[in-house]
Amino acid sequence: MRTILLTSLIGLAFAGSAQAGPFAPAAGQPGSTAISKDSPAFVQWATGYRDYQPGPNVDATWKTPEKGLGVAQGGATDIVVLGDGGSITLSFGGYITNGAGADFAVFENGFMDTFLELAFVEVSSNGTDFFRFPNFSFTASPVGGFGLIDPTNIDGLAGKYRAGFGTPFDLDVLSGVAGLDINKVQYVRLIDVVGNGSTFDSFPAEYGGPHPIYDPYPTTGSSGFDLDAVGVIHYAALPAVPEPSQWAMYCAALGLIGLVARRRG
Repeated sequence: MRTILLTSLIGLAFAGSAQAGPFAPAAGQPGSTAISKDSPAFVQWATGYRDYQPGPNVDATWKTPEKGLGVAQGGATDIVVLGDGGSITLSFGGYITNGAGADFAVFENGFMDTFLELAFVEVSSNGTDFFRFPNFSFTASPVGGFGLIDPTNIDGLAGKYRAGFGTPFDLDVLSGVAGLDINKVQYVRLIDVVGNGSTFDSFPAEYGGPHPIYDPYPTTGSSGFDLDAVGVIHYAALPAVPEPSQWAMYCAALGLIGLVARRRG
């Protein structure tokens, strides 16, 4: 799957296009992959977090990681801000599984189609080993703190779409990666892209990559990626764990069965 993706990507990159870049356009436009927060496809949302590590330039009012949990709000303020290079890891009370098409989507709070703050997306089955989705940025030069970027130049990075619309991710892209069970993904980690060109995308070196990634930089107060929510499309709940009283009844029943068996013997 990854080989097919890369081959298609390289073809797009050099074939030219009627739009600025080779990737899907903004929400609401033909061919967009954006998923509305109100889509019935979402069956679960992030329920927990760990390892919230905000980077610089984040005011205290934006450092409430619980605001990244639950249903996407699509507004400007119900968010947790990562700051420059900051990160957060989210859990879901079960597994994200690999189904047909997108398996989950990440929501940012961008107020327009071209003011986009980006983040890397990584997933883990065990909470220790994380694997990053391939990501591509064709934005040619720095854009400044109030600069704009074209979503058709962005792929595989959270924050591609404006508030209320999630950027989808398909676990099939990571099929075959050693150490990852794409049917038992328990964690999603988001890492802010420092948009001054100091971080790079996944475009292969043999075709001129990797590319520096640009997004609005520098910004202050609520710098970097602003997480609204992560919604899950393909989901499996964790097996139910019996209550202590249920365990006691179970053990008592086993003891009774053993006693009856001994008497019969």
